[in-house]
Amino acid sequence: MHMARQMPLFPIETAKMTLRIEKCWNGESTVIRLIGRARSEYLEELKSQICSAAPPIVFDMDGVMLVDVGVVRFLASCEAEGMKVLCSPYIREWMFRERGSK
Repeated sequence: MHMARQMPLFPIETAKMTLRIEKCWNGESTVIRLIGRARSEYLEELKSQICSAAPPIVFDMDGVMLVDVGVVRFLASCEAEGMKVLCSPYIREWMFRERGSK
């Protein structure tokens, strides 16, 4: 009996994974949802998204798997300016440490 080879439901391209940005109004705030890898090369686009968003702004980082120090510093500065950042404990701790190192 010949078994058919199973293919993954979603292609796995970890080396090429990028950042997806979704923005919506939830009736109370603008939610900017990030999915994938958040790297410094995307900061200009994130700043552009902020400029075109109605306050208050919430960053939903639930779908982020990896960040770099530039993004962590950016998120810490956004939070200092009054934006809400929803993120994993490791990103929260890193933001705290970055604020303390200044």
